[in-house]
Amino acid sequence: MPAMNTPVIIKTDDGSDTLFVRELGENYHSTFGAVQESMHVFINAGLRHAGQSVLTLFEVGFGTGLNAWLTLLETIKTGQYIRYITVEKYPLELELVKKLNYPSFLPDGDPSHFQMIHEATWNIEVSITDHFSILKLASDLKNVDYSNLPMFNLIFFDAFSPDKQPELWETSILRKISDHCAQGAKIVTYCAKGAVRRSLIEAGFVAERIAGPPGKREMLRGTKD
Repeated sequence: MPAMNTPVIIKTDDGSDTLFVRELGENYHSTFGAVQESMHVFINAGLRHAGQSVLTLFEVGFGTGLNAWLTLLETIKTGQYIRYITVEKYPLELELVKKLNYPSFLPDGDPSHFQMIHEATWNIEVSITDHFSILKLASDLKNVDYSNLPMFNLIFFDAFSPDKQPELWETSILRKISDHCAQGAKIVTYCAKGAVRRSLIEAGFVAERIAGPPGKREMLRGTKD
């Protein structure tokens, strides 16, 4: 996929922002509600289901940083310690990020933390709070070197859809991630396609379909076998 032009901010049904990518004809989040979707798929079905006090989390698709921001907010409530590792091939411009309404939409958090997440230097692990550090990898998922990374306990798989970026959903990609997962690690994604479920199984996960966020009947969650 060629480098993307600047995406356009649009308002989703829950009042939170998302971005529309003209080249793909796709949004970064559900138009039924960006925050609503991320909370359902990644926090409720993923982080809260993992239930660990200390964990390493790997996210495919940093994007707007919404999942990272929601994860940091969760650590404030729970006292969990999370090393957050995320990969993004096309980082957004900071000027665009500053226009997103997530800090004001979620007033419980410190807006400066959202800014710090985005201003953190790429490819270097940075502590944002005493309970949350982030390592942003400016890389194509296909080229990630896992050998120097800690084993993963939780995966947020939030790439663009298989229809738009099929190469990121291939079994070989998922297997490389699976091979770097601790026993019992969880993977969650908004996608519920049969082909993705089969790839998760082939990659070494026990996959299940569970209730999806508003506007989507199902999503997938896997457990490292």
